[in-house]
Amino acid sequence: MMRIDRCHCFRITFAELKAVAEAAGVRDGGRLSAHVDFGRKCGLCRPYVRRMLRTGETVFHKVVTEADEPKPGPSGG
Repeated sequence: MMRIDRCHCFRITFAELKAVAEAAGVRDGGRLSAHVDFGRKCGLCRPYVRRMLRTGETVFHKVVTEADEPKPGPSGG
């Protein structure tokens, strides 16, 4: 079974990212990236991080794409 649980480029798990987000009080990937390095190389983790921030999930068993978790619009998110 597929297990996707981290940003491979920066070697940080989504659980670690979630803990940083909670400690910093941030709810979007852009603000989270000000506190911890992730998603600035290949970018494949970005939709997973958006889903993690939205749902609290930190381990995924299906591929999540940009189309599945689009960037929030100008109204926030």
